[in-house]
Amino acid sequence: MTNSAARLAGRREWTAFTVLLLPLLLVSMDVSVLYFAIPAITRELDPSATQQLWIFDSYAFALAGLLITMGSLGDRIGRRKLLLMGATAFGLASVGAAYATSAEMLIAARVLLGIGGATLMPSTLALVRNLFQDARQRGQAIAIWSGAMTGGIALGSVLSGVMLNHFWWGSVFLINVPAMLLLLVLVPVLVPEFKDPAPGRFDLLSVPLSTAAVLPVVYGLKEIAAEGLEPLYALSVAVGLAFGFVFVRRQRSRDDAMVARALFRGRGFGAGIALNTIAAFAMMGSAYFTTQYLQSVLGMGTLEAALWSLAPSLVIGAAAPVSAALAQKTDRAYVIAGGFVLAAGGFGLISLVGSDSLWLLLTGAGVLASGLVTVMSLVSDMALASAPAEKAGSAASLLETGSEFGGALGMAVLGSLGTAVYRSDLPGAEPAVRETLGGAVATAHRLGGAAGEQVLTLAREAFVHGMQYAAWGGAALLLAGGVLAVALTRGLGAPAPAGQPAEGPAEQPAPSPAEPRTAG
Repeated sequence: MTNSAARLAGRREWTAFTVLLLPLLLVSMDVSVLYFAIPAITRELDPSATQQLWIFDSYAFALAGLLITMGSLGDRIGRRKLLLMGATAFGLASVGAAYATSAEMLIAARVLLGIGGATLMPSTLALVRNLFQDARQRGQAIAIWSGAMTGGIALGSVLSGVMLNHFWWGSVFLINVPAMLLLLVLVPVLVPEFKDPAPGRFDLLSVPLSTAAVLPVVYGLKEIAAEGLEPLYALSVAVGLAFGFVFVRRQRSRDDAMVARALFRGRGFGAGIALNTIAAFAMMGSAYFTTQYLQSVLGMGTLEAALWSLAPSLVIGAAAPVSAALAQKTDRAYVIAGGFVLAAGGFGLISLVGSDSLWLLLTGAGVLASGLVTVMSLVSDMALASAPAEKAGSAASLLETGSEFGGALGMAVLGSLGTAVYRSDLPGAEPAVRETLGGAVATAHRLGGAAGEQVLTLAREAFVHGMQYAAWGGAALLLAGGVLAVALTRGLGAPAPAGQPAEGPAEQPAPSPAEPRTAG
């Protein structure tokens, strides 16, 4: 086989891809699986307020802090091997979380789940890059991958609520175990091993440096979104950026860098990370408002709100495959820009939402998510195709890290904008009411009667006003993202006939069933 043509993936590769969707779904579901379980956990384990926050956040922090490390490690030891190690850790940590007897034990289990998740996410995306050498098929696979990741977050909260209606709180973690056992059985049979044939020495010092660069920034941004711009949180972001500067300097000066310079030689890689970060900014920024709107403005229970939040997923499932098909017929830059414009239109609809506009909100959220999934699937494919095949794990981990940064920044920036408008609309209200909509709901319940209803009405209107301003800000950013997409990626996504290899350096084909499964 020559490098000018790539072998088309067959039933074996597509079956392997289906198996690889299992860990992706579980990792994304674990972001939201505790939404319903926390009241039962509070009754059973009696965590302090700080411990309760860490039960939620320890998973996301461990995941974000180790993505870069795990992507580089997978390139060195083998992506399939790292996937199996991560699945084992994820399954064991799930059992530990399910049967935790103290808050400390549950937090430790959540940290281990995050470490396992950090191995699973870049491994699965890198293996998709290796399994599908044909550009057309790879685009289709990554489109499905992006839709599954987005849908998993919404599915996690719903599945959690259903399980808690029948079983104890630990059952929300035991969902992971059968899927991980299935993964451990099927992956060695269906998925070939891939790794960098000449990875160089592993740079141990870069591990704490990368973690110290990522974690303080993500932590600071999340806390700014929740508590406002406090000096401690701003300092946390500054510390992370300082470590990030040191980390980048080290990567640029070493031949055995954790983040290889070869990744950025392709014009599509850096552009893909930047555009993916903007899309994640908008995705999480909008989620910050829509979940509160359903529960605190419309007064839905948590399970009812989670079920309604699944409605936009019905259109998300079609958006990514359609965008992949369009990208095969025209320059991908214009399809990506169209996704940004569509998403901006979704924000435009959300800016029209009043205090009783369920269907308008869901329509806007669906349009927004469809546009963003279009962007995320295409830029992920573009970035991975631009990177050398032997560095696919590192490439995937940088994409995921960009998503974590973008999501945290979106909640902080759009959340702060909405909060500023909310507080300016309630100048004479008592502190608890002006602080958050949740505080206003609690105050209204305490007051009761006409006084409580008046407080609640004013707070809900102020929240909706803030959400409208945030939607305008998000729409402006996405329109700018569309312009940036054309400027950065035009000419990178010309349609390729079937059988063409992935863009970027030539790579060895994946072994067929009759070939030995050697690494490389």
